[in-house]
Amino acid sequence: MSTIDAALPSAPKLDGPAPNLLVVRAPYYTQVVDGLRDGAERILRDSGATYDILDVAGALEMAGAVRLAVRGARRYDGYVTLGCVVKGDTDHYEYVCREAMAGLTQVVLQFGLCLGNGLLTVHTVQQALDRATADGHNKGAEAAAAALIQIRAARWLGAV
Repeated sequence: MSTIDAALPSAPKLDGPAPNLLVVRAPYYTQVVDGLRDGAERILRDSGATYDILDVAGALEMAGAVRLAVRGARRYDGYVTLGCVVKGDTDHYEYVCREAMAGLTQVVLQFGLCLGNGLLTVHTVQQALDRATADGHNKGAEAAAAALIQIRAARWLGAV
């Protein structure tokens, strides 16, 4: 199934108290990441969730920020990461994409976190903008919905 065939992202129903999430943004491509944030905020608001937003320097810092949040005094039920890496003329893109995704996967698995990953890895800025629009398949909205679905699963499984 392609994204075009998928249902538009919407806020899943959660039983229990309103979840509290941390949205970690790497706002290097401001217009793109602002669009992702708008989509994520729409889903979080529609679900009744509360959330904080934390900006970090770039995609490679997102996993570290989530890990710091786990160690910190503030408690979160889930996390949403939003960022964008655009392919350039060097190998840097390959390394950043691979390590940023691996870092997020590692912290999720190590600590059993509920995370929705909205890190775009694209070949052009236009591809990123197409995935951060207010209408349609906003990947920030999809990431927020994914985090909420994971929270629902964790609650059902008794993991929280």
